[in-house]
Amino acid sequence: MHLVFIVASMAYILVSIHISWALTKNHLIHKGLSLGLLTVGMLAHAALLYPYVVTLYGLNFNLFNIISLISLFFLFFYVLFCLYRPILSLGILAAPSALIGMTIGYVGRAPYQPLTDVSIGLEAHILLSLAAYCVLLMAALQALFLRLQIRELKHHTIHRFWVNKLPPLQSMESLLFDMILVGFIILSIALGIGFIYVQDLMAQHIVHKTVFSLLSWILFGVLLIGHWRAGWRGKRAANITFYAFILLAVGFVGSKFVLELVL
Repeated sequence: MHLVFIVASMAYILVSIHISWALTKNHLIHKGLSLGLLTVGMLAHAALLYPYVVTLYGLNFNLFNIISLISLFFLFFYVLFCLYRPILSLGILAAPSALIGMTIGYVGRAPYQPLTDVSIGLEAHILLSLAAYCVLLMAALQALFLRLQIRELKHHTIHRFWVNKLPPLQSMESLLFDMILVGFIILSIALGIGFIYVQDLMAQHIVHKTVFSLLSWILFGVLLIGHWRAGWRGKRAANITFYAFILLAVGFVGSKFVLELVL
């Protein structure tokens, strides 16, 4: 496993160095090289994480495994969006994030909590929830970059150098709503499956998580409808994205932290 960790780490580091160099020197980012290395890194990352999550005693979704899995999903969706959006420069965030998440999952230790006798439906609910959280985390970060761009266009702040390295504002807005739509659809499916397969919310200590997830889902839905019907965009869209993701994060990460590391 140490060799697999080294392979994934080297792939992520090489991509980070290449993109940093290209952005600093105003050179084009090599798309094939970057996505190829990231694919190698993702495969090694998945191979490293698999035995930690899938055990003989059931699925082990402790806090550190989830952090590693989310970082893997983060990179997976970044690569997918790169296939049709000009966002290679955002790899300066995606590759290091994957490296950090993988490292935390590899060296971190939390109480072992295998999910025994879990139905396929519940497993699908958990994995889809993680995928939705990941895409909506990307949307929140994208909203942050969008706010930075809008502020620069209005005030010409000291962030000009880094803002100039980002894709055009229109592309950034389009990507934001791509992420929100994908995340909203996955979250909708995850919540629907959860209501079918989760039998006792109170006994499983997830009623607060469900409430916050539903509030987040409603807010993201309102944003999508507002964008479609009233043309909401820019600063308003970024702010609503922040608020909706905070609700989701409080329900998801907050509950995991309290249950595993505090109680």
